[in-house]
This record gives sequence, C-alpha cells and structure tokens, in this order.
Amino acid sequence: MSVAEKAIVYATLILADDNSDITADKLQAITKAAGVAVEPIYFSLFAKAFAGRDVNELLLNVGSAAAAAPAAGAAAGGAAAAPAEEKKEEAADEEESDDDMGF
Repeated sequence: MSVAEKAIVYATLILADDNSDITADKLQAITKAAGVAVEPIYFSLFAKAFAGRDVNELLLNVGSAAAAAPAAGAAAGGAAAAPAEEKKEEAADEEESDDDMGF
C-alpha cells in the first residue's frame, strides 16, 4: 500500500472518528494538511464508497462475517462426512461377513 493510499484511509478514519460525513472535500483537506499528495480520483472513490455508511460499524463487524463463514462450512462439511463414514462401516461389515463364511 502506497503512502497516498494510507493517507486517504487514515483521513477516512479521522472523519469517521469525528462522526463527520465523509466527503471528497474533507478528505482532500486532511491529506493536504498532512502534506501528502494523493491522486484526485481517490477522494471521490472513498467519498462514494462510504457515503451513508457508518465506518465504525463496519470496523466493529469485520470479524463477524468471517467467523460465520467457516462455521457454516464446517456444518456443511460435517454433514457430508457422516455418509462417508457410514459407507466405510458398511464395507467393514461386509468383509467380516465374508470371514464368517470361510472365504
């Protein structure tokens, strides 16, 4: 991540911490005050990306979606593993029955 990208991210976090609206003008003012040259496209991109969104809420919930995905995958994987185990048990039972017949 370049210095300019970090600067725009930090500017976004500063505005979110201040409970201010994230606008292109405010982002530009913060990065200019910091003395960092940022391409103008970043200001409008970040302003549009975070318009009407609560950045603090996004940061607090970033782990909840990631934690739910592996749990859902494990539940689906666990259900698929159960029939495979049953098939193995059936195969073992058939082999035992062959032994009883003297084969």
